[in-house]
Amino acid sequence: MCSAATPNSGDVRATPGSSRPHVVLLPSAGMGHLVPFTRLAAALCSGHGCDVSLVAAVPTVSSAEARHLAAHFAAFPAVRRLELDLASLDVSEFAGADPFYVRYEAIRRSASLLAPLLAGGASAAASALVADIALASVVIPVAKDLRLPCYVFFTASATMFSFLAYLPTYLDANAGGGHAIGDVDVPGVCRVPTSSVPQALHDPDDIFTRQFIANARSLANADGLVVNAFDALEPEAVAALRQGTVAAGLPPVFAVGPLSPAPIPAKDSGSYLPWLDAQPARSVVYVSFGSRKALPRDQLRELAAGLEASGHRFLWVVKGAVVDRDDAGELTDLLGEAFLRRIHGRGLVTMAWVRQEEVLNHPAVGLFISHCGWNSVTEAAASGVPVVAWPRFADQRVNAGVVARAGIGAWADTWSWEGEEDDGPGVVSAEDIAGKVRSVMADEGVRKAAASVRETAARAVAAGGRSYRSLAELVRRCRDGLVITNGT
Repeated sequence: MCSAATPNSGDVRATPGSSRPHVVLLPSAGMGHLVPFTRLAAALCSGHGCDVSLVAAVPTVSSAEARHLAAHFAAFPAVRRLELDLASLDVSEFAGADPFYVRYEAIRRSASLLAPLLAGGASAAASALVADIALASVVIPVAKDLRLPCYVFFTASATMFSFLAYLPTYLDANAGGGHAIGDVDVPGVCRVPTSSVPQALHDPDDIFTRQFIANARSLANADGLVVNAFDALEPEAVAALRQGTVAAGLPPVFAVGPLSPAPIPAKDSGSYLPWLDAQPARSVVYVSFGSRKALPRDQLRELAAGLEASGHRFLWVVKGAVVDRDDAGELTDLLGEAFLRRIHGRGLVTMAWVRQEEVLNHPAVGLFISHCGWNSVTEAAASGVPVVAWPRFADQRVNAGVVARAGIGAWADTWSWEGEEDDGPGVVSAEDIAGKVRSVMADEGVRKAAASVRETAARAVAAGGRSYRSLAELVRRCRDGLVITNGT
């Protein structure tokens, strides 16, 4: 069991009570993890008076990460870059595994190399470490050995965090059924049906499953848990985490969302901003499935036909490969010259990187067709843009449920996701896509709900708001060197 917070008497952190704590941030891999970490870095540095260092594992796993890190450090020179040279890893041990999960493992196996970075060397020693959830079980012991406060940052939804925190209890209670995960009733939150459980977790031997469960069992040993969430979007989950309803023995939970995009100047906005500027207000459907996964070719063509048949203008960011540095092919190969010719002027299709928060905040955008990665959901909520939820992978069906319960969009929960195309509902038809787009674009109730959530999100992160105060309390604990002492 955990006891109350007490001052840390270790010698690797900054002096207790110093006015500017030195917070070291340790992300894992993937833009879904890196982006909220850089936003947290900006908030701590610019809004809460912290010295901040961000650990970059090298080499990066994708070109998108490399670009994002370079832009962030250029825009925030006060944020120190600490490079973690990863220990060698025989990737043949993980043949066929998701490359991002393999990167998690590479960083996890390099955890022992963190100590010199945290101790400072040429720079100030750390006051506290904020580690990515994907690294929690291996990084918390390193911090404990250094007597350094360690907080775990869960970069996805509070609902998914609740599922993670409760999973050890669920597994222990269902040990007789092996490792199969069925419907999971998370106390005080919601039921997560087996169809919404991340695909990898159905395989007990998957590398991600082993990481996920180990990290879940380590949460009670952290000094605090940080989540990019806010009350208006996930009231039940945030309340249950704060009140300890989800699982016994959890440390304090800090809901600090929605973390705002850092003001990083764009080198090139490409053609999409001038095109959006020329469109009427709330007339454009923005379509993006994130940086991690690509739709199958036959589904891409049905989506193209559905957008065309919807009658609405659209901006579509197309992805052609799993890892973005491997993106290849031309739009004409993916979608056909005839389609691109027919939609010229009414639609803009690109394979280039876009600043999503810039798009969602543009007055011309009236709907977002999204895979429901958590960054995308929070950006849509903060912008007041309704969502058509089309989850494809991992935690995205759980996030789609958040969208539906909050009333800020619609989830077509019979639409397939990765792995179901052959033995499930199959490819979603152009007719279904067009009908859903027309329906949600015309739904005034969804539009009003999205606008209301936008207003409450803005109040939450403004000075004095609930999320602002939560982050300020986290900073106070880092400044004062507060740690949770474990009774064992």
